[in-house]
Amino acid sequence: MILHCVFCDFRADSPPAERSKIFQELQDFSVALDGVLGFEFGPNLDFEQKSQAYDEGFVIRFQDAAALEAYANHPVHRALGSRLCDLCEGGADGIVVFDLNVPG
Repeated sequence: MILHCVFCDFRADSPPAERSKIFQELQDFSVALDGVLGFEFGPNLDFEQKSQAYDEGFVIRFQDAAALEAYANHPVHRALGSRLCDLCEGGADGIVVFDLNVPG
């Protein structure tokens, strides 16, 4: 299983409603794809005070790397990703992505 973890450093002027809307649209799109096992999003609580710049994020569970690749190359993902980048500090530089290969 692949955990696709995305963390966002949103610009101070990016509207919270727009952030939530994009996350919801990503969730609605993702869970309809073959090989997507789940999608969660929410605010960064940063209990250890190590990731203060990253306000919110999401995690998608993919069955395998092929499912992640299909998601990544999908035109809907690209359009939503572009909108997400527009809300982040420095555009795409305001987003950190980890793809973890975990037992599933």
